[in-house]
Amino acid sequence: MRKQNGFSLIELLIVVAIILIIAAIAVPNLLRAKVAANESSAVASVRTINTAEISYQTANPTIGYAALLINLGPQASTGCTGPTTTAACLVDWTLANGGKSGYNFSAANNGATPATAYTAGAAPATYNSTGVRLFCSVEDGVLHADTNTAKAAGASGASGITAANCNGYTVLQ
Repeated sequence: MRKQNGFSLIELLIVVAIILIIAAIAVPNLLRAKVAANESSAVASVRTINTAEISYQTANPTIGYAALLINLGPQASTGCTGPTTTAACLVDWTLANGGKSGYNFSAANNGATPATAYTAGAAPATYNSTGVRLFCSVEDGVLHADTNTAKAAGASGASGITAANCNGYTVLQ
């Protein structure tokens, strides 16, 4: 009998197979956790937009709510140089430019002077990968969610949210 040094090929294949089985079980849970984290961030960001819109409207009563989401952020990524009507410095640069944590964001007023209503929305950048629900809110500050976001996912998804369809979505508890 010779003394064996190391592992046989069969033993190594069994170990690799066990590792692959464990990975196959763990990866879907990891992806679900990532989606849940992205959705939580999106809800918090829509709430931040709501607060920013109310602050903007309070500071600018002759204008009303901000015309666009970009108006709620700073002028540049380097920071705020002082609040203006086109750069109110109420949200961070990333959110003001419409993308954060796998979601695309938008906010727009109703076009009246002064603007008496606005709609804020968040849609997953990649449906079923970065998120599975669309979130929105109007000037009443109530958050709504739509689980059928496949129709609205992508870059234009958040900007396609209207007050009428937002109010038709399920109220977020």
